[in-house]
Amino acid sequence: MDFAFSEEQRMLTDSLQRVMAEQWSYDQRRERFAQDKLDRQAWRQLAELGVTGLMVPQDFGGFGESPATMLVVHQTLGRGIVSEPVIPSAVMAVAILGQFVGHEGAGQWLAAHAEGEAVLSVAWQEDGERYSTEPLTTQLRVQGEALVLKGRKRYVWHAAGSDAMIVTARLEGEMVLVVVPTHAEGVTMQDFPTFDLSRCANVVFDDVKLESSALLAKGQAAEAAFAKGFDYGVTALCAHACGAMQYLIEITTNYLKTRKQFGQPLINFQVLQHRLADMLIAQEMALSSTFVAAAALSEKDDALRSKRVSMVKTEVANAARKVGEEAVQLHGGMGVTDELEVGDYFKRLVYVGILLGDNNFHLARAQSLAAV
Repeated sequence: MDFAFSEEQRMLTDSLQRVMAEQWSYDQRRERFAQDKLDRQAWRQLAELGVTGLMVPQDFGGFGESPATMLVVHQTLGRGIVSEPVIPSAVMAVAILGQFVGHEGAGQWLAAHAEGEAVLSVAWQEDGERYSTEPLTTQLRVQGEALVLKGRKRYVWHAAGSDAMIVTARLEGEMVLVVVPTHAEGVTMQDFPTFDLSRCANVVFDDVKLESSALLAKGQAAEAAFAKGFDYGVTALCAHACGAMQYLIEITTNYLKTRKQFGQPLINFQVLQHRLADMLIAQEMALSSTFVAAAALSEKDDALRSKRVSMVKTEVANAARKVGEEAVQLHGGMGVTDELEVGDYFKRLVYVGILLGDNNFHLARAQSLAAV
């Protein structure tokens, strides 16, 4: 896969960078965090830039872009630690729905998403199962002409701000994917902030009645579709982390250039230069690994794709924590105050390590596919 920027990718990146500088500054991000809800105006602005339709097939009003373009976009969004539901909605949900373009309901949601009129989330984690992607307690049953969903999901990323959720459940012993409107009768949720000041919710489905068209897939088709959407989401998260690391290194370098001790800037001390170099190496290695994950998304072998993505996730998570910790230490006492944005980036980079599966989960997942 060619990762050299095309002219279109460069133009898109330049546009995103301008918007990040104008609309996702430190103060503006903090203001959005304080709202405790999705900023629909910010979401529409991302839609105008083509972010929400990036991965949507062209037949549904999107751009149908490649994983390489996705990587470029999310690296740029990571520089501004954009907390809107771009990854769960514009990547994971769209990647899942894009595998069922012949399904009427999927097509409608894809078209609405491309226009920025819909926000989606993916509900897959359950109580007591940590990161297991196999639903156990959430059950779907047939009742006449309708479907009835019962169960609960936890840590659903941006659930409260979404219009619908793609929910994993079991029907007659097999895994299924079902689209559930967020405001359907019987759906209740407890929304709360995450460590990095994003949002997630625990969701309860109490005999939620759905039309038969809400069912996207069953059995092996559902498992494969979810795995692909999950891998797309993990890769986008890795790119996001790489962009955040890049920006954090820049502001740390600038801080060391302005902060003086013994009559000279801290940047002149060789030991600190070496620590900056280590941070840069970690970020560059993480970005190189993310290229591998993006290339793997085009693999026809699903197991090989998932194994490579999981290995990359562990590499990026380790690099993210290292860069975040070093940045805080190099800022000294100021690095742990609420006055500097370094703390926001540190929180996001630490959270990357547990979001969409921690290292234990991904190492075990890769090991289970080691024979591939």
